[in-house]
Amino acid sequence: MTAGFAVRPTVSLRKRLPLRHFRQVQGPRLRELFHQQPEPVVDRHDRELLAVALGATLYAPATRPDLVRGIQRGAARGVCSMVIDLEDAVPDSEAPAAQRQAVRALDLLAASEESNPLLFVRVREPEAVRQIAGALGAGAAALTGFVFPKFTAVRGPEYLAALNEAADMLERPLYGMPVLESPVLVHRETRDRELLRIARLLDRHRERVLAVRVGATDLCSAFGIRRDRERTVYDVRVVADVIADIVNYLGRADGSGFVITGPVWEYFAGHRGREADGLLREIALDRANGMQGKTVIHPGQVAAVHAMSVVTHEEYTDACEILRGADGGVAASAYANKMNEMRPHRNWARRTLLRARVFGVARREVSFAELLTAAAVG
Repeated sequence: MTAGFAVRPTVSLRKRLPLRHFRQVQGPRLRELFHQQPEPVVDRHDRELLAVALGATLYAPATRPDLVRGIQRGAARGVCSMVIDLEDAVPDSEAPAAQRQAVRALDLLAASEESNPLLFVRVREPEAVRQIAGALGAGAAALTGFVFPKFTAVRGPEYLAALNEAADMLERPLYGMPVLESPVLVHRETRDRELLRIARLLDRHRERVLAVRVGATDLCSAFGIRRDRERTVYDVRVVADVIADIVNYLGRADGSGFVITGPVWEYFAGHRGREADGLLREIALDRANGMQGKTVIHPGQVAAVHAMSVVTHEEYTDACEILRGADGGVAASAYANKMNEMRPHRNWARRTLLRARVFGVARREVSFAELLTAAAVG
């Protein structure tokens, strides 16, 4: 073992309740709500399923005094993925202490009997990936991967090389999530070349890349813009154009793409009022524009993201019908309100059934409001 690294005990995943969306909902109520209940996510090697299972990814500063308890409380409330943030949420003067606290938190969470969400650390630079991996003890079992801020084609190879080294060091799968938010992507004259280079880079490391995240706050910053609670990011045209190009290059359904997560919603007030209305509109537009899941900054936002991720009975019925039509053709839907085209809608149907596995399928008569209320339990 490299000098200076912690002596790591043999790591085994403890027997805990499996990661599953809506696991905070009691069994009888779960059966009332779901035609098909969400499946446990037990195979950490199933990269595509794991990426969809991210759902609402909650960020928490590594400097938070109650970091461990906060993560555990989030898990009890239905949070399935969290990021321990060492970057923008941490003052420069506190960065070294924050990194040490992140390691301690992971070690404590791995030793706990309670279930943990998928846990990632957002680092400031590639070397921090190696440092954290080398410092971890039992916490290696609690770590799912790292988030790479301000990811570019120039800096990306350093991050991915460090990720590969960390995975070898810990002898377990680790995933990276690049955040696309740099000026070279924002500026029209450099965007296409940069996205093409990033697409080629990520393709070479496909098995290590879990999802691509969009840093809308930094994208807005390049133009001195901050959207208000009355507008979604898609109302900010210059930023919406960047997101459209990111999806075009990196979100294709031909096997070359990745799961792309929805950008952060900056406002919070539980799940009530104008903030909630704006959040719900943006989640719907995320899905319409080819993205899944979302970055969130408050536990109260998680329920909305997850409730809107549940597949409706109508969507599920259409998707099953489309995938049964192996010979192509067109047919009226079972709901008798649209035409299902078997070949053009096949990619949509496959993605819908993957989401159904993770978030379940609502019963025909169940409303979004009922799902939101259930998701907000705890």
